[in-house]
Amino acid sequence: MKALPIWASEKTAAQLLDMKPCEFRSLVNDGHLPRGREIAPGLIRWDADQLRLIGRGDAIDGGIDW
Repeated sequence: MKALPIWASEKTAAQLLDMKPCEFRSLVNDGHLPRGREIAPGLIRWDADQLRLIGRGDAIDGGIDW
């Protein structure tokens, strides 16, 4: 059984949204997706649960603070 991530690297975050990393990065840079968080010095990760909400469309009414 594969564990579901809590935090996701850029590559994994893109995979969660069925995108190529370059597409994901572009949407982040343009402000359409949230930026990752630095969870340790130099270690940027995305909240996998937040990405799942976005992917399902459930984040629209949630008022996500990016």
